[in-house]
Amino acid sequence: MASTERERLYATANLLAVLTIFYNLVEGLVSVWLGASDETLVLFGFGIDSFIEVVSAVGVWHMLGRVRTSGEERRDEFERTALRVTGGAFYALTAGLLLMAGLNLYAGHRPETTLWGIVVSLVSLSFMWGLIHYKIKVGRALGSAAILADAACSRACLYLSLVLLAASAGYEATGLAGLDSAGAAVLAWLSWREGREAFGKARELSCGCSCGG
Repeated sequence: MASTERERLYATANLLAVLTIFYNLVEGLVSVWLGASDETLVLFGFGIDSFIEVVSAVGVWHMLGRVRTSGEERRDEFERTALRVTGGAFYALTAGLLLMAGLNLYAGHRPETTLWGIVVSLVSLSFMWGLIHYKIKVGRALGSAAILADAACSRACLYLSLVLLAASAGYEATGLAGLDSAGAAVLAWLSWREGREAFGKARELSCGCSCGG
């Protein structure tokens, strides 16, 4: 591959990483604010998850900047720390969501509305689908495992958006109080999986660095 084409692809990957960071920040702010206003736990939890995803995206953005200067796609301590922070935050979110879901179910809590959850999830599904498509395209062209892994992370966000959509639309259609808490519980399970994967990647990078020198 010509150096100019490779540079163009890495510039595109860098843009996608920046877009991921910016979008998740905006999505997190909007979701947390609307979730708190409407007392919708699943939307509030979705917003917190978006903030956590920012940490992971920053790690990828940092890696891409280093690759463009050194030419080597090798992780460093910054990225390992970002993965550990991400994993710990996901575990904390899991515990918080499960606790609040249980309390809401016990109290029979009903959200004011879940309409904004439907809107946010539809916007997120559209945006994440585009990100996944282009990250996979660029990752395959460059043969970059890191960019493809980032696309997989965006795919996990897509699943979270589907959960938000199902819980929000279900509540609007039926008015069943438990659907908001059930959606939050599913988010908790997905957050736990993401946390486990983040810690697993951090361990792999630590082993790779120690084994590699």
